[in-house]
Amino acid sequence: MASTPNLLLKNVRLVDENHESSETTDIRIKNGIIAEIKPSLRATDDEVVHDMKGAYVSGGWMDMHVHLREPGFEHKETIKSGCEAAAFGGFTAVACMPNTNPSIHTRDVVEYIIKKASDLPVDVYPIACVSKERKGQSLTEMADLKEGGAVAFSDDGDPVFDAKLMRIALEYASMLDMPIINHEEDLALSRPGHMHEGRVSTRLGLAGTPSIAEEVMIARDILLAELTGGHVHVAHISTRNGVDLVRQAKAKGIKVTTEVCPHHFDLTEDEIERRNFDTNCKMHPPLRTADDVKAMIEGLKDGTIDAICTDHAPHSVDEKEVEFIYAPNGILGLETAFSVSVRCLLDSGALKLTELIDKLVVKPREILRLDVPRVEVGAAANLSVFNTDARWEFTSKDIKSKSVNTPYVGSMMHGKALAVYNKGKFVVNS
Repeated sequence: MASTPNLLLKNVRLVDENHESSETTDIRIKNGIIAEIKPSLRATDDEVVHDMKGAYVSGGWMDMHVHLREPGFEHKETIKSGCEAAAFGGFTAVACMPNTNPSIHTRDVVEYIIKKASDLPVDVYPIACVSKERKGQSLTEMADLKEGGAVAFSDDGDPVFDAKLMRIALEYASMLDMPIINHEEDLALSRPGHMHEGRVSTRLGLAGTPSIAEEVMIARDILLAELTGGHVHVAHISTRNGVDLVRQAKAKGIKVTTEVCPHHFDLTEDEIERRNFDTNCKMHPPLRTADDVKAMIEGLKDGTIDAICTDHAPHSVDEKEVEFIYAPNGILGLETAFSVSVRCLLDSGALKLTELIDKLVVKPREILRLDVPRVEVGAAANLSVFNTDARWEFTSKDIKSKSVNTPYVGSMMHGKALAVYNKGKFVVNS
């Protein structure tokens, strides 16, 4: 991808977690650094000029929970294709989960991922395994993984099921000042569930995963975080009681944070029946009830839920186009996350734009102890350019992932990511 070290963005509105500007200005970037921010700047001969016509500019968004599938499952996604999907969705950074083959359980795999992403316009931060080969039996070499570039630890795809191992992991990670991100699922309670356990699963005759399977593990991890002083991050939260547990833990000062996916504050279990067992509505945690959706929005609004992520989980067509009970869990999310958030959170009045930016830019990086990009003179240009007014239909042509497993094809989208700038590269959505 060609570099664009010198760029002039005309007629943009600045927004961060504290302030949304109503006035337009220009941003001059020289050698990847923000050189000037003021109205009516004149272009120099060496600059590429883009008139953004009143679009917003914020620090680059981050998705702290994606599956890039490489190494090992490149037929589903690669680091390159995943970053193309991220850039289209407005993200300049992602953190990738370790359920690859080999798993991200040794330093060489961490360094491989970082090297593969080094020339891409999206920063890729590997999340390393808690346990060797994600088997839940013995800890990885956490300090070595951190030195290699890992930003957190998780066995995502599966929970850290052994409570003693989780306790030790929290103790070690605390010494390294890193979070443990857990897939909160009590396997004895959840399996072989294929959707949320409730009235719809009963009517459809599908084995269900009850909410309590998630909540029991959240409660356990909160207690272990309190005991150890470690930082537990609850991955892809989906139930009302789970949000309540995190809210209570935060009130006690326990180091717990959490994230939510757009599909969990948008879609419900009814989609599976309405769409006639469409496997693009099968994910884990499963789509839950309308009351759970309401609780996700309430948690975002009051700050209980810190970040918005996608759990971007590509699967090939032959894997998804099977009977519902045989399909793997997971959907794409990078291309649609912002637009779903605009419709569900901004247009409804649940969040202000500054609050949404906080959950897309600031909180994910604070959780992972990363520097937050700022739109200010002298800073490295790490930018997301977007509007909140566009109305557009999401089609299969908009999918940049190698896979196509999303329930949003054919949906009307609200708001759109227009471009990203990072590492001296300007990517305009097309």
